[in-house]
Amino acid sequence: QVQLVESGGGLVQVGGSLRLSCAASGRTFSNYAMGWFRQAPGKEREFVAAIGWSGTSTLYADSVKERFTIYRDSAKTTWYLQMNNLKPEDTAVYYCAAAKNVPTMTASSNMHYWGKGTLVTVSS
Repeated sequence: QVQLVESGGGLVQVGGSLRLSCAASGRTFSNYAMGWFRQAPGKEREFVAAIGWSGTSTLYADSVKERFTIYRDSAKTTWYLQMNNLKPEDTAVYYCAAAKNVPTMTASSNMHYWGKGTLVTVSS
């Protein structure tokens, strides 16, 4: 059974940092691109960041550039989202996702696998 399990969410003050992790199991993800999406209350799920299957290419939403970093471990079973200088508008449930051979990682409809999400709350 394929599973993506997020961890690392929590409550943090404005300007603080958190690192989210996503552990994958149940199949080989070495040739999958991995991504992070988020959904704030009352809003649609939106793209945050993605990393290619090789780990050498990354993509970020404009709202998180220069603040968030996505990376994956060498075994390609876990990937991370380092979030710095957090803002109240970063408050959301964060989901990790995986996809293979899709035209873009920015569309949630292209993802093949999803985690259940982890809540990040940034207090002002």
